Order: sequence, then structure tokens, then C-alpha cells
Amino acid sequence: MRIGVSSRLAKTALAQVGDREVGEIEEIWHGLTPPFAALFAWLENQGPALTSVNPAPFRPPMLAHPFLDRDAAALDPAEFSAEWKWDGIRVHAVSGQCGNDPCVSRLYSRTGEDVSAAFPDLMASIGTDRFGAATLDGELLVVRDDVVESFGTLQQRLNRKTVSAKMVAEYPIHLRAYDLLAEAGEDLRPLPFTVRRARLEAFVARLADPRISLSPVVPFADWDDLARIRADPEAAGAGVDAPAIEGLMLKRRDAPYVSGRPRGPWFKWKRDPFNVDAVMMYAQRGSGKRSSLYSDFTFGVWHAGPDGDALIPVGKSYFGFTDEELAQLDRYVRENTASKFGPVREVVANADQGLVLEIAFEGLNRSKRHKSGVAMRFPRISRIRWDKPTIEADRLETLTAMLDQKRTATA
Repeated sequence: MRIGVSSRLAKTALAQVGDREVGEIEEIWHGLTPPFAALFAWLENQGPALTSVNPAPFRPPMLAHPFLDRDAAALDPAEFSAEWKWDGIRVHAVSGQCGNDPCVSRLYSRTGEDVSAAFPDLMASIGTDRFGAATLDGELLVVRDDVVESFGTLQQRLNRKTVSAKMVAEYPIHLRAYDLLAEAGEDLRPLPFTVRRARLEAFVARLADPRISLSPVVPFADWDDLARIRADPEAAGAGVDAPAIEGLMLKRRDAPYVSGRPRGPWFKWKRDPFNVDAVMMYAQRGSGKRSSLYSDFTFGVWHAGPDGDALIPVGKSYFGFTDEELAQLDRYVRENTASKFGPVREVVANADQGLVLEIAFEGLNRSKRHKSGVAMRFPRISRIRWDKPTIEADRLETLTAMLDQKRTATA
């Protein structure tokens, strides 16, 4: 029997069984192994408390909620600090058991996966005596000639168990530090953000490592001022790095570092997404509770083909719609199937027939893996355009123009 359960749900269930805080489960989660006898003995008060024995332990990350209009109306901007939100991969760089013994170092993803082997260039910086026994929370980026590259460039280094010297040289990895969670064996998470930030600034300055830098604080007067900064990072001083910025992070100055996603201390205020109108081309059934519904949709835009204008796929999305809209989309797919390829249905899509979808996405990169030559970042269906003829959907030139503007901005 195969049941899909998120790790967060499992942690919450265990916390309820033992009348514990979820954070207590988080602290030991990545050191647990089957059959979990010691875990349940502790939860049932029949065994000793469990503690992590990892010399370089994973500390669950603190996450943010989207910043909404109601938040701006209710919150005092003077109580918050702002930083750029970088378009990379969230990681924890951890080193421990230093001193007389060699430092034990790890690089963890936000889910606690040990990805150290894939980034030997960064590990060389984490495992030094100057880094010591510390935990940095930050963003994994590719930085070349002091410029933060796009997420598409970073993808060249992701999902690799090993990496060649050529890959390391061509795509140099960098850690942009957000927070300092531990230093010299001291747990800093209970301290206010302003105190941790001051410790972080001193730590990065003392480290003086070209692979590790400080994510700068963005000064602002009020929410309206910050909205202008968010809309135009280049004018706010982000310069050539602006294309690699997703938006802003807002952090309460007095907030401790708490695992999970508590409401109130941290917010993410992303830049407004890009939008294009595309045509549904293919559909596939989802998984879990969506296994009986067509919920994964491939969409395309028009381009000049050898025989005239034709649709070319530019992305795939499986979210952004309500349950009611999903039922409508599923029914549309079943009633407008042109052909079947295993689990995939080709949907009728031409100049006279088809369904237009308004697609929102966070960014765009060139891609040699896709026939269209482009790859979208976090595409989602923002609206179903039942009213719009397919012939009025966007063209590939619209997307390539966005790439040209992006290249001009970084030139």
C-alpha cells in the first residue's frame, strides 16, 4: 500500500501523539531510522528524550508567508527589516565538532537532504577553521564576475551526485547569507533578528571568503516606498543583479528564528509575475486525489513554422485553478481529445478551436532542452480564457523579447 503523506503532516501527527511541539520533532527528524522504537518510546514517556547526535546537525528552516494588502494595512513598517529575495536554492551550511578534531561540515537543502557532495567548491569554504562550528542560512547561487546568474544557470549544478572540475569552473557556486543560527556551539535562534543580523555581519566579515557574502539590507521609509523598490530593484541599487531578484523578504526585527511557517514574523513580497496567453495542447492525469482528473496541462504559443503558424509547447502547469475550475478543465479535456499517447491526451488546438489559458510565471530563461528555446520559472494557470479565440494567444516572439530585455538589463 502506497500512501502519499508530507513530512510536515507526519511530524505534526507525531507531535500530537506525544503532546509535543512540532519543533521538537523537527530537531531530531533527520536522525531517525526504522523501526523508530526509541522515537515512540520517547513520545509515550516510556524512554529517554531524543537528541541529535549529528556533529553538524540540520536545523529546520524558518519560512515566510506572502505579503498581502491586509498585512500592509495592519503592520508597522518600522518593526520590519527588508532584504532582497534571491532566485536560487535555500540551503543551510553547517560545520561542527571543530577544535582539536577536524570540522565536520554539511550542506543541507531546505528539506534536510545532504547535498554536500554536489558542491565541493563551497564545502571547501564551510570546512575551514575560520568558519568554525556554525550554521549559516542562505541562498545557493551561481556568481560569475561578481554578478548573480539566473536560476536557469544554477540548474546546471543542481541534482548532481558528483560534479566535474570543468563544471565547478564554469558554474562557480556562491552562498549569500541571510541568517546565523549557531556560532561556536551557541544556538542563536532564540535571539531577536537584529541581534542575529549583527552577529551574521561580523561573522561574514571575519570569514572574508569570496564564496560567501552577506545579503544586504534594503532601507525603506514606509510600505509605499518599499513597493516602489520592489517594482524597480535596478533603480533601488540592485544593479546588474536585479534579474536574479524575485522580490523582497520582510523580517520582524524582534523575531526569533522558529522552524516552520509561523504567521507574522517573516513575509515574502515577490515581484509581480509575468503573464502570457497560451493554448492548452496536452493533458495528463494527476496523482493522489487528482489521479482520476486531468490536472497537468502542457500549453503552447504561436510561432512561424515551416508550413505557417503553429503552436509550440513552452511550459507545463498543474496548479493555479480552483477545484471547480479543475472539474471544468477535466471535462473540457475529455470532450476535446484529438488523440491519446499512453497517459497523455492531445487536446484539439488550432487557429479555430482550443482553450486559451492565462499563464503567470516568475521568470524566463533560455533552454537548449526545450524545442521552444525557453523555460518558464514557476508557471501557473492564473485564468481560464473561455472568451478568447486561440488565434489571439501570444507568440513565441513575445517570450524571446522578454529574454532580450533581460539580457539588455544585465549588459
